[in-house]
Amino acid sequence: MRPLRAQKHGASPEIFAYYNLCRLHHDTLALRLERAPEIGGAGNMIWRYLIEGPWIVFVAYWVAGALKTRRTVSQESFVSRYGILFLEIIGFALLFSDAAEIGVLGHRVLPRTYAVAVAGVVLTWIGIAIALWARWHLGQYWSARVTLKEDHKLIRTGPYACFRHPIYSGIDLAAVGGALAIDQWRCVVGVGVIILGYWIKARKEESMLAAQFGEAFKEHCRHTGFLIPRW
Repeated sequence: MRPLRAQKHGASPEIFAYYNLCRLHHDTLALRLERAPEIGGAGNMIWRYLIEGPWIVFVAYWVAGALKTRRTVSQESFVSRYGILFLEIIGFALLFSDAAEIGVLGHRVLPRTYAVAVAGVVLTWIGIAIALWARWHLGQYWSARVTLKEDHKLIRTGPYACFRHPIYSGIDLAAVGGALAIDQWRCVVGVGVIILGYWIKARKEESMLAAQFGEAFKEHCRHTGFLIPRW
């Protein structure tokens, strides 16, 4: 796959980063499957499609959705935005890049089995599905950065009825799936950094939403989870 130029396609730097990190994700996992003696031929191609598929769908939907959003009326600072993006890039690079295999970070965490690989693929698909479901419900109020849109509404439908940041929760879950599929200590560290980045971003969003919606947002918080759903 050829790299996507964010400016040419009107995508944000976050989408540009996601695309290239997901591309790296595919290349890394495909190479590992090719090296595995127990997987070969058509089976190898199936695994590659199963792993690559959800991330391609994710990036395609994000790029398409970014072209139709409402006008921004308030947003986080430049330092805040790119500080969080930096954490996300570091986390995904640790998760998906062979260059991070330094010392113990390159050692396996679990024995290599089909069960672990299948669990990783399933969690990746579930995580991406949650993120896409949430993105659909957010609609034109979505933004890659922490913002308030014109005539912003507090979304409480779909996954937002159970937790307040389902997009971040879905990406976190998909990252855990990738970590299981690759199975190295660098992946554990990478997932930790990714979760930290989205935790910080979610907290910033909550501060902005609390200031905008006041008591309505407090009531929403009482009935929903932060990154983990509350039923």
